[in-house]
Amino acid sequence: MTRLGRAISIWARGIDWILFFSIIPIVFFGLITIYSFIDSDQLFSKQLMWFIASLVAFVVFSSIDFKFLRQTKAIVWLYGLSAVLLVILFLLGEIIKGSKSWFDFGAFSFQPVDLAKLVLVLTLAKYFSRRHIEIRNIRHILVSGVYALIFFVLVALQPDFGSAIIIFLIWFGMVMVSGISKRHLLLVFLVCALVFAGLWGLAFKDYQKDRIITFLNPLHDIRGAGYNAYQSMIAVGSGEVLGKGLGYGTQSRLKFLPEYQTDFVFAAFAEEWGFVGVLILFVCYGTLISRILSVAKRGATNFETLYALGLSILIMSHFIVHVGMNVGLLPVTGLNMPFMSYGGTNLFILFIGVGILMSMRRYSRATYRDLSSNEIVGIQAE
Repeated sequence: MTRLGRAISIWARGIDWILFFSIIPIVFFGLITIYSFIDSDQLFSKQLMWFIASLVAFVVFSSIDFKFLRQTKAIVWLYGLSAVLLVILFLLGEIIKGSKSWFDFGAFSFQPVDLAKLVLVLTLAKYFSRRHIEIRNIRHILVSGVYALIFFVLVALQPDFGSAIIIFLIWFGMVMVSGISKRHLLLVFLVCALVFAGLWGLAFKDYQKDRIITFLNPLHDIRGAGYNAYQSMIAVGSGEVLGKGLGYGTQSRLKFLPEYQTDFVFAAFAEEWGFVGVLILFVCYGTLISRILSVAKRGATNFETLYALGLSILIMSHFIVHVGMNVGLLPVTGLNMPFMSYGGTNLFILFIGVGILMSMRRYSRATYRDLSSNEIVGIQAE
């Protein structure tokens, strides 16, 4: 066997192919949902190109040894870069649909918040992996909260409330899996309540308040704030068992359902594919998350374990919030469906995130878990 052949063989053995091939159908469902609608050829072509670029990124990042990410210096540089990009947005960002969230480069656009979410996962994984045995000290919960708060504020001011919520959920989820003391849990919820009260009085715009009120009573303003959620519920329900068929989703084709390719791609998909299609989609996501958690169990150190858990929290948060707002259980926040919604930046960053996970999986298999470091999830100092 040639040197190249051996290298490819080693790389292939390090990939969790069940995980990888659970993602491909999700991307495929997104592409055909976009392709099935009128005037969507350009969107389909761009998303297909991003998908190809994402596959290349996956191969590259899964081939790199990311042990250097255990070093504080590397994480500090990544965190600083992400924060700087979010600040520069206020000066050079493009305003799209009322939010200054994009850098427009002509041929393509870039949304820095997607990078910030992945960097936050890495940052918190690094922080908690070094201080896990001291996690009962509330100081570490507060310090980790500052890391998340900086990103949260910069994103909320764009304003991109949906992504800000995801940043909060990443922090909250990783605090929970890191072994938080039960007596501090109530304090965390209290802080969350105070933050929400402050945002309601000082930061939320009227349309954002309307969306939350609509969440409590979706039908109170179906011609105004509740219109999108109401049309989405109709689209999901009208799909019934087998769906209306590819290209026959009337809610989307007749423009009753806005943003079918991004914010409401699940509703558009459910209308055409019905309960059976949704069930297949959920099985794919379930397989993806279960395989990520399987990798988490085999992490060589707590850093790899916490990164895998954080990546699963990132994907699950997007999935739950997106589906929830599409079926009327959560307020409309403008979040995409991971790997499925139109949007190159999100797809590209997610594939990079999975590529990093596969790299950690390959280079961690020899050591399995470093028990001598006392960095074991679930062990707390008494």
